[in-house]
This record gives sequence, C-alpha cells and structure tokens, in this order.
Amino acid sequence: MLYLHQQNGTKLAYHHLPGDTPGILFCPGFNSDMQGNKALALEAWCREEGIQFTRFDYYGHGESDGRVEDGTIGRWRDDTLAILEEVTSGPQLIVGSSMGGWIMLLTTLARPERVAGLVGIAAAPDFTRRMREHRLDAGQLRQLEETGFCDMPNDYDEPYRISLEMLEEGDRHLLLQDEIAIDAPVRLIHGQQDEDVPWQHSLAISEKLRGDDVELQFVKSGDHRLSEPQDLERLLATVGELRRAVDRVR
Repeated sequence: MLYLHQQNGTKLAYHHLPGDTPGILFCPGFNSDMQGNKALALEAWCREEGIQFTRFDYYGHGESDGRVEDGTIGRWRDDTLAILEEVTSGPQLIVGSSMGGWIMLLTTLARPERVAGLVGIAAAPDFTRRMREHRLDAGQLRQLEETGFCDMPNDYDEPYRISLEMLEEGDRHLLLQDEIAIDAPVRLIHGQQDEDVPWQHSLAISEKLRGDDVELQFVKSGDHRLSEPQDLERLLATVGELRRAVDRVR
C-alpha cells in the first residue's frame, strides 16, 4: 500500500504497477474502493501484459483518510487528478465504474491531454441529482434538511450516509444537460438489469459526448456491478481492444 500525501494534510491510498503506456487508471464507484473485483482483474491483466496500472481510494473511501459523508464530487475529481498527475505517467485509459464513470468524464474535461480513452461500467454522471429527485423519500429529504445527512439502504453492504453538501455540490458538476466536450474514444458497458443506474443512462451519455468514436455494450442479464466472471472477461476484452486501437493511431 502506498499513500499520496496532499497539501491539505490528508493522504490517498493507492497501488501503482509500472509498465507500458497507455496505462490504465481505475476509478471506483461511490462508497466502493480499489479492492473490488474489476480493479483487481484489471491489475492482474496489466501485470501479465506489462501495462502500467493504477488503482486508488478517494477521500473517505477504503484506506484513504476521511469519511465518505464528508466528501463531494468535486473533491473526488480532484483526488483523481492528483493521482493522474503525481502517480501515473504518460497517456492513460481511464476505467470508471458507476460514480467513477462521472469522475472519469470530469477528469478528462480537466486534463484532456493526458487521457487516451475511456471505458465506463454503468457510468453514473449526475447521480446526485437523480438520487435527490427519484430515490430519496419524504423522510430522508426531511432528515437532510434538518441534519444535513441521511442514511441510505445498501443492497451490497451496510447502510451508508450521504450529505446535503454532496448533493448540492454535485449540481456544480452536472454533465447531461449540455454537450460533453470529450473527443477521446469512449466505450460504455451497461447491464440491463441494473436497478441503481438505468441502462438508458449510457444512451444519454453517448448522445451528449462530442466525439464520434463511442460504442455501447448492453448486457441483457447484467446487474449494476457487472462483476461476474463473464463480465470481467468482457471488460478486459473491451479495454484491450480500445488500447490496441489507441496504439494504432499514436
């Protein structure tokens, strides 16, 4: 385990595998961490192929400092930019899962010269707005207004806490109202049994992206996580194909 010490006094946990570029930078989802099946499968593949690979925990996640409920979309984007600039080298393919798909888009908009391509897995830009409008009930909204926090049930683990600040700050980073000014090649994978982020969300992303090199894969039986063995094989194949395509035009 390595740590990136930031100027604000906090540290971010990460693993970095040196190797050829374009490298792979993995952005996990909300309330997730760098120890998930997708991150570890990508790392094992990169090790075999001699490819640079980086995985990390946002502020408040995993082994990094802080609490999830004290984080925001902007802070997690800045975490990713710090890892991109201070840990990785050369061009990167960013792989983003769920909220990580939002973070990868924001990171690319901020540093387009460092990003060679993107792979989104159930990518969830603007999820804070959707959560507030479609997932929170009257009691949770009241709790948010009264205390600044509310608790959310979690199908995968213990309930987690979200903050009013995260939801309000997320509005400053919304992407789906306008064109997303990204020209890098993008691959989007989405399960059609996803109960957290509807698969139509990936269609909306593809329509907003400025670039033409955008491909979508819908998995009829796939859930939100897409972490079954066949899902991991699909992810590795997609990343490998995109990396070869990027290499051909470098």
